[in-house]
Amino acid sequence: MLNHKNPRQKGKFSFTRYFQQFKSGDSVAVAKELSVPFPYSHRLQGRTGKVIERRGSVYYVEISDLGKPKKYLIKSIHLKRIESK
Repeated sequence: MLNHKNPRQKGKFSFTRYFQQFKSGDSVAVAKELSVPFPYSHRLQGRTGKVIERRGSVYYVEISDLGKPKKYLIKSIHLKRIESK
């Protein structure tokens, strides 16, 4: 897991990831963007789950943690779509 960005990339982020949209039921992975504050523990990095709904500018995501479903409000810049086969 990265703790910092390359000096030439500091402060920059992808507008495509910032404005991406998900539908309810989409599978997503948590991939935190280092230049935008991430309010949760670093242990959430790389976890996968399903989008339940959109609430304003954030998404309500259900992630299984040791067999128990937990729900988080995460900005779209910290999410990455997982293609289902």
